[in-house]
Amino acid sequence: MPANPAGWLMTAAWRRALDRVRREEADRERLPLLVVDAPGTGTVTGAGVGDEVGDERLRLLFACCHPALAPDARTALMLRFGAGLTTAEIARLCLVPEPTMAARLTRAKKKIAQAGIPLRAPAPADLAGRLDGLLTAVYLLFSEGYRATGGPALLRPRLAQEAIRLGYELGLLLPDEPEPVALLALMVLQHARRDARVDGDGHLVRLAEQDRSRWHPTELRHGCELLAFVRDDGSSGRYALEALIAAEHAKAVTAAGTDWARIAGLYERLEARTGSPVVRLNRAVAVAEAGDSALALALTEEAAERLPGHHLVPAVRAELLQRLGRSGEAGAAWEASLRLVRTEPERQYLLRRAAAPAPRS
Repeated sequence: MPANPAGWLMTAAWRRALDRVRREEADRERLPLLVVDAPGTGTVTGAGVGDEVGDERLRLLFACCHPALAPDARTALMLRFGAGLTTAEIARLCLVPEPTMAARLTRAKKKIAQAGIPLRAPAPADLAGRLDGLLTAVYLLFSEGYRATGGPALLRPRLAQEAIRLGYELGLLLPDEPEPVALLALMVLQHARRDARVDGDGHLVRLAEQDRSRWHPTELRHGCELLAFVRDDGSSGRYALEALIAAEHAKAVTAAGTDWARIAGLYERLEARTGSPVVRLNRAVAVAEAGDSALALALTEEAAERLPGHHLVPAVRAELLQRLGRSGEAGAAWEASLRLVRTEPERQYLLRRAAAPAPRS
């Protein structure tokens, strides 16, 4: 308890208001970068048109989804100018080198200028067609808030909260689309565990070791309520499957009570839909927790070929090798992971895991 609670609250409120003002100022500075002359008119067509999209930042993100731009360029533009992430952060989120991402952004801006693309809020009939790209950007924004790709802190709660806010706006804007609701459910369920994911010193806490009393029960309930609108069948989309996985963790009263077999099955379906090597790595972890470390190691080796330079690949491999009793190989894998890790909390976690081998399975 602070010595002066009223003063503490006033200071916290003032800082929150200042952050909001700065964010709005930054948005206004970015907006001119995404405004071009409408072809043949000589007039400026801005992103702030279209009454259907009421949120200013959401309009800016929708504007970056113009179909004339390549899909990877749309995502980069949204994260850079709509969400305010740095080029380095976007590169790490998209698993590409920073120079590659810088070139991608440059090409996208040149395309806008040369083709005279009017970046503005789309017409109502075009909203659904730009939804996939926007969902990707919101998802990546949340990912950076949920688990930072670099810097001194593991969590960036304000980025996660902004992604959730945008998720609510999307749900209101397109109430008949299932994937925005699924993505919102996923983000709410994941964010509800934020206070238990690091300890008092900012160190990462494994899911199995988290104090579940620190999870936010109201948010967990809300996330599960949103899942009532999510289909669990062969037509389930990417975010629906990820939300169902998050719900399995939320429903488990204890770590030992987690239904890892169902989670592994959901990850298998998700991998079949996305082909993502990151999903395969997560699937490997679930398979190991379900009791098959040998199969999990094989899945990890396959993922490693497509995720060069990602510190979690050798970290998962080290855990599995330890469980299989191959301690020498595990030590080399821990060293490889430590060379690649970018955040200090994860570095400290890896050092602790390397010093305390996991039990065999």
